[in-house]
Amino acid sequence: QVHIVESGGGLVQVGGSLRLSCAGSGITRSIYVMGWYRQAPGAERELVATITSGTPNYADAVKGRCTISRDNAKNTVDLQMDSLKPEDTAVYYCRLFASWRDDYWGQGTQVTVSS
Repeated sequence: QVHIVESGGGLVQVGGSLRLSCAGSGITRSIYVMGWYRQAPGAERELVATITSGTPNYADAVKGRCTISRDNAKNTVDLQMDSLKPEDTAVYYCRLFASWRDDYWGQGTQVTVSS
């Protein structure tokens, strides 16, 4: 059985930092893409950052403020977020993609940035 566990969300002031972590277990295939997405109230879910074989990709809104990293041996992906802004407030979701049949999402972790 596959389990995706996210941690690290919380309340932080403007300019602060948070580190989100995601660990996947029970996944039998190699994870091709690991990533983080977010969804603010009333908005669509959007990409924050992805990483494939060490190559990161960032949304323009977070470029320069976020760093994504992965550990293939542990099936983990982290997102370091710095210089946080109120518009970063959202539920953040981890995604572990091995194939269209093996596409796993976490339950989401709340990030709230107060001004």
